[in-house]
Amino acid sequence: MPLNPAPSGSLFMVVAPSGAGKSTLVNALLAQDDAIRLSISYTTRAPRPGEQDGREYHFASVEDFLQRREAGEFLESAEVHGNYYGTSRLWIQEQMKAGTDVLLEIDWQGAQQVRKQFPHAVGIFILPPSIAALEERLHKRGQDDHQVITRRILAAGGEIAHAAEFEYVIINREFAIALSELTSIVKATRCKFPQQAARNSSLFAQLGIHANLS
Repeated sequence: MPLNPAPSGSLFMVVAPSGAGKSTLVNALLAQDDAIRLSISYTTRAPRPGEQDGREYHFASVEDFLQRREAGEFLESAEVHGNYYGTSRLWIQEQMKAGTDVLLEIDWQGAQQVRKQFPHAVGIFILPPSIAALEERLHKRGQDDHQVITRRILAAGGEIAHAAEFEYVIINREFAIALSELTSIVKATRCKFPQQAARNSSLFAQLGIHANLS
């Protein structure tokens, strides 16, 4: 059967407990790779200092969020630390259809929901070098009070237990090494047969390469 000529992007899911350095790694990846875009989630939590609506998150009221969820707008949604988070289904489908890679920063619950509709999504879990290091990073971040940090540390163990559900695990001991590993995963995924076939359909047809559907 001829290869499907429609371009197709890859979907990456990056998951980590709070303070593991997930956002810093993702932002560094996006800064050096124009071929991947971050999905901007909806959330009901209040903006942190310096955050802007539509950049870090689409900030919404609980009522608005629940209405969107009821209308089926979200690919996945979850309640985390007392706040709702959701991912736009339509935007992701449009980006992937256009051949653009999409990256999701979500929690393990959201990743499970995404896999039901995108079973080939690439899962990447970011681990801290230790719980002590995790707590230290949360305090240095200075974005949460002591009670919130304590709650996040207690939740971290349960979140880390789901690392085995992901194809890749990065231990964020040294930022440069962790970023290099994250970049390598993205590049390797682009070299898989389905991605190469979708993005180079004319060349594959010229070379007589056909999809193996067995």
